[in-house]
Amino acid sequence: MHTFELHTLRMAELHRRAEQERLVLEAARARRVARRAARHPGRKEAEGPLSTDRKRFVHAA
Repeated sequence: MHTFELHTLRMAELHRRAEQERLVLEAARARRVARRAARHPGRKEAEGPLSTDRKRFVHAA
């Protein structure tokens, strides 16, 4: 085979692998979002926690 044909085949294979990896990452992200939504059914994803400093308030005696 000519060098250009080998290069074309290699590039096509790399494109297929990249697309496959993107699909895997997208599926993992979707599973994560679905699990988070299942744990907090009333929570909207766009909203985050109001305060991240959990040590700010102490328990009452």
